[in-house]
Amino acid sequence: MKFNKSVISIVLTALVSTTLLFSSAATAGKPGMEKCLGVSKAGMNDCGTSKHRCGGMSKRDSHPKEWIYVPIGMCEKLTGGKIK
Repeated sequence: MKFNKSVISIVLTALVSTTLLFSSAATAGKPGMEKCLGVSKAGMNDCGTSKHRCGGMSKRDSHPKEWIYVPIGMCEKLTGGKIK
């Protein structure tokens, strides 16, 4: 009986962990958009980096760690754009 409870507990934990992982990944961005690094203008980034926590705080144009949301497929077409 103790073995059955352990197996059920492990299976339920794995199921909950997988569900949380996929639900957080699905809601992590904007639908139909992707994060594109290295193309934002100074002060026009969408979110923070390791240097700051807020959008609109980038100090220079085309910083390689700053990103913006662009429609899917657009980032590769932009000079210097890299998908995050």
